[in-house]
Amino acid sequence: MTTKTLTASIGAFALAATLAGCGSSEESSESAPETTQSAEEVSAQYNEADVDYVSGMAMHHQQAVEMSDILLEKDDVEPEVTTLAEDIREAQGPEIEQMQAWLDAWGETGTNDEDMESMDSMEGMSEMEGMMSQGDLSTLENATGTEAAQLFLEQMIAHHEGAVSSAEGHLENGENPEALELSETIISDQQAEIDEMATMLEEL
Repeated sequence: MTTKTLTASIGAFALAATLAGCGSSEESSESAPETTQSAEEVSAQYNEADVDYVSGMAMHHQQAVEMSDILLEKDDVEPEVTTLAEDIREAQGPEIEQMQAWLDAWGETGTNDEDMESMDSMEGMSEMEGMMSQGDLSTLENATGTEAAQLFLEQMIAHHEGAVSSAEGHLENGENPEALELSETIISDQQAEIDEMATMLEEL
């Protein structure tokens, strides 16, 4: 996977998510880092698998925040689904910021706005499973009411399943202790949300 620096847009995006002040679930708030580690606090032990994973997962998280934002712009969606979208945005925003700090500490370069707009055609993005295409996002934007809620849940389940799979792969190949710990958190938290979303789908 090509690795480039996550630009200020990701930092600003994560900051905006944090400042939004949306309530998150107890589980999400416990798992999200409270502060971003400085370069001095990040272990110098890492390999190419860590860099590829962190770069890709930051983009993966950013898309989850984007999907949540799309849903939260609608005013006719079931409250429990909007609450979930808020939880996802609140949890993943700080993790984006954390991954940015790691890439900066490692001297790696990341993504820019143009990359994000065309990420479904980027070479190497197929390695990060569960990414939605621009067409998928457009379909979500155009949906309303229960249809939008159902589509969001279906897309986010696939998105989370991709994140869990990628995190499991990273646990096998990565070396950086902080990144490995994040992978364990992603597997635990996102699998729990997958189960929660599957239940929501059955009840819609």
